[in-house]
Amino acid sequence: MISPLAYVDKSAQIGENVEIYPFAYIDKNVVIGDNNVIMPYASILNGARIGKNNKFHQGAVISATPQDYKYKGEDTIVEIGDNNIFREYSVVAKSSSLEGKTSIGNENYILQGVRLSHDTHIANSCILGNASQVAGNTTIDDYSVLCANVLMKQDTHVGKWSFVQGGCRFSKDIPPYIIAALEPIRYHGVNSVVLKNNDFDEKVIKHITSAYRLVFQGETTDMEEVCRQIKDQIPQSQEIEDIIEFLLNSKIGII
Repeated sequence: MISPLAYVDKSAQIGENVEIYPFAYIDKNVVIGDNNVIMPYASILNGARIGKNNKFHQGAVISATPQDYKYKGEDTIVEIGDNNIFREYSVVAKSSSLEGKTSIGNENYILQGVRLSHDTHIANSCILGNASQVAGNTTIDDYSVLCANVLMKQDTHVGKWSFVQGGCRFSKDIPPYIIAALEPIRYHGVNSVVLKNNDFDEKVIKHITSAYRLVFQGETTDMEEVCRQIKDQIPQSQEIEDIIEFLLNSKIGII
């Protein structure tokens, strides 16, 4: 199932039932698991570690050289899990240092023209919209969505189940369970429709809304004090714990 018109380095480790189409390029120091599909002109470069059942569309580039002055040619890596889709001309850069790595979990949908820079960490079941640009040393948690043409600056963090409106750019963290929208970007409510559609309890959604009312409309911007108020005033649940943990651990502040 490997086309004779594809280039596959002899040292590459290829699993079972892998389809490699004409003019695909598979570099040395590459591991590709079972049941992957690599379309024409897709490139899997040095340092790629790929799980099972992924599909790489035309022109996708995995384990690209990082655009980072610190990178001096080391054998760094990208780790990709299972059941991901990388659409046309998406680019994933490998880590810029031996101490780090770029990682992508399972069941993510990376749309056309998306760029994921060095040392990016994408969790599971995320959607990254057309032409979105994700800078280095960033993190996107489970079930998050970046719409088209989003600019995510370096060192930022998007919390789980968040939705970022198309065309937005941000240099601060986006907490979990919210919609981030407009220009300049700001809190635009709880991502309640998506949460309801995914069987979140309506009471929990109301508690999330109340917690964010304290965060964004309260009398203090001191996150430690805000978190104390959330603990005192909002019934506790895993979702509320997620919010408190995110706020307390944000190193650069939230939008």
